[in-house]
Amino acid sequence: MSVALLRLPLKITGVGAGGGVEDEGAVRWWSRKPENRQQWVLDPLVGVGPLRFGMDSDEVRAALGVADSGSQVARDGSSWVTYGDLGLTALYAPGMLLTAVEIHAADGPRVTLAGVELIDRVPSEVSADLHRLARGEGVHVGVNRGGDPEITAWGLSMGAVQAWETSEEGHPVRTDRAITQALVVAPELAHAPYGTDLVTRWRDIREEPVNPGVWPVTADRDRARWKWTPLEGVGPLRFGMTVDEVIAALGDEEPTARRGSFPHYAFRRHGQWNLEEDRFDGAGLTAHYRLRDGGPRLAAVTVHGRTGPQVVHDGMKLIGRQVTALDAALIERAERGDIGLAIGCSGDLGIHGCNMYVRSVRAGDGMVSEARFCDADWEDHG
Repeated sequence: MSVALLRLPLKITGVGAGGGVEDEGAVRWWSRKPENRQQWVLDPLVGVGPLRFGMDSDEVRAALGVADSGSQVARDGSSWVTYGDLGLTALYAPGMLLTAVEIHAADGPRVTLAGVELIDRVPSEVSADLHRLARGEGVHVGVNRGGDPEITAWGLSMGAVQAWETSEEGHPVRTDRAITQALVVAPELAHAPYGTDLVTRWRDIREEPVNPGVWPVTADRDRARWKWTPLEGVGPLRFGMTVDEVIAALGDEEPTARRGSFPHYAFRRHGQWNLEEDRFDGAGLTAHYRLRDGGPRLAAVTVHGRTGPQVVHDGMKLIGRQVTALDAALIERAERGDIGLAIGCSGDLGIHGCNMYVRSVRAGDGMVSEARFCDADWEDHG
């Protein structure tokens, strides 16, 4: 799905952090000022701010003093509730007992642990502060799947997302910075929280690549050069290829990882498993498939920003660049009337009519560009 922009200046209104429509008078997540965010303290394995693990949902609502902005319940009775006005998500074990809280990076409370600020900071600086604090207390600091600090003794797992800012026109714009967020959990989830059933049902990252805590970016001179033909293919890959044809086109490289699904979520282990993605770490890309003609056929390709081949279009290098520079180049061409712009569901800019979106991927404390190239029928949902 995309929204074509017919004229500039670029303006985006009414889109909430969770994809919902916001009231025009609401404080949007990308423009919430630090002084308007609550100041909370993490009490490890006990709670955070006014929240205590073991509270029921009514007690949480009373402690927060705001209504929720959305919720979802899993088949086992566990659930997660977002409080958009405060910038956090509460995770409940069956019985609606609070077991974990995610503090959102851009608009959540400013949480401190023994004087260390955890939220909306440069990731490497938070990591250094946590390692220093842990050494003083004799606590082990591990690394979670995303490459960020995870500390079992404190029930803390850090993360990072792209920072957004407000333009002069008042709409959200991407930056080249990563900022920190945090998941804090009760004792029963403290060991590898992203591997527990509750957290996996909320956000399943088990099929995502494991990051050891480093984000090397391939130098531009060392990248292969690929040509993109809009709506037809990129490099040696052509939309409509079978899985075997994709592998052959990539020099017989076998997929590093595969992701797929069963026909219906409620019956996830029954029926025909359908391949949806193959990740090729050697080639630096992910192939996206759609069922057609009795099997999976290539419908989109994401060229990875840190390691993928360079793709040049109209003099623009699309891969491994500063995201803001590439966004500015696209907007400049649109202002001249050379292209029309499209906006993806995640705010990614693209070229209207070409079904291509410039995405971003983390590289340590910053972000670099990657791109998703799609056939004419692909609806991109971020």
